[in-house]
Amino acid sequence: MPRNSKVQPLRPPPSITPGPDGIRKVFIKDMVGACALGIHRHEKEARQRVRINIELSVIDMGPPPDDHIHQVVCYEDVADDVRRLLDGSHIHLVETLAESIAVACFKDERVVAVRVRVDKLDVFDDAESAGIEISRIRSSH
Repeated sequence: MPRNSKVQPLRPPPSITPGPDGIRKVFIKDMVGACALGIHRHEKEARQRVRINIELSVIDMGPPPDDHIHQVVCYEDVADDVRRLLDGSHIHLVETLAESIAVACFKDERVVAVRVRVDKLDVFDDAESAGIEISRIRSSH
């Protein structure tokens, strides 16, 4: 890389220490809802459809010994948090929505990393969607 280049090499992400059985992935795929989202006048006047995809990385401690929901990260709880965010007050940026979803996912201490994708479904007539994807790693792990 040239010395004067403004592009910096990527640093490796902080390591995620797996549990005895590795990392378990918990996900919600293609959740569609409507929310007050956007900076333009027409976006402030009507709710917009969004598609949410979430992947949680959870330290895997093996099979739940008692086959009980409290022994795992519950994707229903995550979906409920997303629905509350979508039903909340107006949000200007999809980035803000994605970050709020990531913060909600980290409420469960077992979650060590999260990936959130937010697609606005009705932005362009000639595209299926437009949006962003973020990945966050819990700093304490």
